Amino acid sequence: MHLATLMLLGAGELGREFAIAAKRLGCRVIACDRYDHAPAMQVADARAVFPMLDGAALRAAVETHRPDFLVPEIEAIDTATLAELEAEGWQVAPSARAARLTMNRDGIREFAATELGLTTSRFVFAETRQEAMAAAGSVGLPAVVKPVMSSSGKGQSVARTSEQLGEAYDYAVANMRGDRPRVIVEEFIAFDSEITLLTVATRDGVLFCPPIGHRQEGGDYRESWQPAALDPVVLTSAQEQAARVVEGLGGQGLFGVEFFIAGDRAIFSELSPRPHDTGMVTLIGQSPNEFELHLRAILGLPIPGIALAGPSASAAILAPADIAEYRYRGIAEALALGAAGEPVDLRLFAKPVATTGRRMGVALARADSVERAVELAARAAETVTVEPR
Repeated sequence: MHLATLMLLGAGELGREFAIAAKRLGCRVIACDRYDHAPAMQVADARAVFPMLDGAALRAAVETHRPDFLVPEIEAIDTATLAELEAEGWQVAPSARAARLTMNRDGIREFAATELGLTTSRFVFAETRQEAMAAAGSVGLPAVVKPVMSSSGKGQSVARTSEQLGEAYDYAVANMRGDRPRVIVEEFIAFDSEITLLTVATRDGVLFCPPIGHRQEGGDYRESWQPAALDPVVLTSAQEQAARVVEGLGGQGLFGVEFFIAGDRAIFSELSPRPHDTGMVTLIGQSPNEFELHLRAILGLPIPGIALAGPSASAAILAPADIAEYRYRGIAEALALGAAGEPVDLRLFAKPVATTGRRMGVALARADSVERAVELAARAAETVTVEPR
């Protein structure tokens, strides 16, 4: 009856779009997360609520639902149990190794810099406030401080003095996921731009989507656009680095590989072994979109090509405050901003509650130029508001 049974480990907005893509191809989807009524649960066949870091609960869910594929959507998962399950014959997409090394920023950064020799910023790890303050001697100032595990850039800040490094350490630890108070202190790169290179590992080789540019605030994405303007030589360098890292991690699926672009250099930053939040722009401008690509790669289905419909952009819709019961306003007005040849669309995530700064949706736009698409997406995002019911 079903093409495959997929168990999503993490059921946020990215999982929701992946679940929709999977349902369109006749898959059965089990959505799991630490809280009920998460976005992907609303479109899944079944759900399970348990802490992703609870290995016993994870194993119990797998043995209950018996999926063909385990598909991590977040970093904070008991990767030791994932590895055990994979060794027992359960399929993890893209691989348990990829989930383990990308669960924390220390794992993927050491893998990329030390094992693969990719170009990265200088970095050190700190487990105490004093170690963070001493890091200035190794990486210089200003420096960027991040938790080794967090979601959506939470806990990230820039320190310009040794004293600020201590404050940044406190902020990172307060906003981290997991139970390990460890941060990465890295050299501040005076970059020209940041890109995400969606990289697809398939049975037949590695494919690349056109590069995605993005703007962040507080370590979290606010806008993205595709294609990002990039020198062909720099793009080739980024593609070569991305191919090396995804092949090193193993498995099949889509990876969001982030780079700083500084002059003629593509400097490896981070990687997610799953669809990327900046890649939501592909929902309006690229075929197949990032969620369809991830699904096809996991299932071993063909990907004849990746095509852009035109310059596209996305912009985040944020909650202005903590609101237990909320509603969206301005939906019709936002959609009315579109026109023939300039479509505007929305993805509203219907999260159970709104909290200050939480991403509650995205606006999408396509136009004849990136600049126009960015303008349209931003206007649409500003038009939609999250208000008390």
